[in-house]
Amino acid sequence: MASTSGTEQVAVRCVLMRGGTSKALFFHERDVPPAGPARDRLLKRAMGTPDVLQIDGMGGSRLVTSKVAIIQRSAREDADVDYTFAQVDVDRDIVGHDANCGNVSSAVAPFAIDEGLVEAVEPVTTVRIYNTNTDKLLVSKVQVKNGKARVHGDCAIPGVPGTGAEILMDYAGTVGAKTGRLLPTGDAVDTVTLEDGRRIEVSLCDTANPCVFIAASSLGMSGSELPDAISADRALIETLGEIQSKMGQRIGLYADWRDVHLPGLPLAVIVAPPADYADVNGDTQGAASMDLRARLVFLGKCHDSMAGTGSMCTAAASRVPGSAVHQAVGAERAATGTLRIGHPLGVMEVKVVAEASADPAGIRFSALGLTRTARRLMAGEVYVPVEEQA
Repeated sequence: MASTSGTEQVAVRCVLMRGGTSKALFFHERDVPPAGPARDRLLKRAMGTPDVLQIDGMGGSRLVTSKVAIIQRSAREDADVDYTFAQVDVDRDIVGHDANCGNVSSAVAPFAIDEGLVEAVEPVTTVRIYNTNTDKLLVSKVQVKNGKARVHGDCAIPGVPGTGAEILMDYAGTVGAKTGRLLPTGDAVDTVTLEDGRRIEVSLCDTANPCVFIAASSLGMSGSELPDAISADRALIETLGEIQSKMGQRIGLYADWRDVHLPGLPLAVIVAPPADYADVNGDTQGAASMDLRARLVFLGKCHDSMAGTGSMCTAAASRVPGSAVHQAVGAERAATGTLRIGHPLGVMEVKVVAEASADPAGIRFSALGLTRTARRLMAGEVYVPVEEQA
């Protein structure tokens, strides 16, 4: 970190990038403190957390715009770059390091190419990414022109205006991201008993990030609700948080579910069969265009679209017979090579090809991936008050 001409602030080099439907500050590992309290203080101050508006920082007052990626060349033989993701909360004084972000992941390879961390190869550069949060490898294929990641293309992402150059993300190597198993409990369906006596059937799957899937009907929902309404329903959010915490304890993420409140992991995904619904922009998404509807909740808020890692876990769970996702999709659609997810900003399609297995817990995937776009928005320095670094 470099000091300013005075002594009250330090300037830290960073790049603001959009990856999929998220935005993040990208830092070189060498430019930030080592992992720990000093780094967390810097990231929170850079974003303006905690503050619902993040008015004194770079955050955009939404979880999807309050993210950080820290990158360096990898010393691993099987990877080109190491990537650490940090989710900076908005109104809570929290930085989460226990998960990955699929949308931000899609910007890692373009950043690495543009910053000279990997050699640019035209027309497509393959970048092997080691995600330190989940101890898993991702593979990204980026279109390159004149030594830089391309921007222009015809790939459209629901929730992102216009089109861009397609980036292919391969998540087949992320099964068992946190627990080492596709089905951490060994079962396609588990029952959570809530403190108010309700018993809710859920499915927990671990691919890219662990997710707990809940049928919308079991929560008294239609499945077409939009993020603002879901986030404002505090009783629903508390119920989902209890389910997340209790399932997190069951798979060893937490010693006691009471110790965590509205956690990040496992991500909560509310699922429902296809149906017509109005998206955030007021456009009608037709039932025929999707295989299921999904709403993702983490850190007590509903995602504005669909997390990339959440889409990968949803795709994997859709191929597990009997799971909540498989039930929402139906056996016929679960036999295809794609999954179309209806989320608050539209319908996204992901690729999923499962290899046959007599044991659902032993399912493997020959293909599991999605396409994204990413763009470098700004490069410069973010200023952080010195007193916050003491």
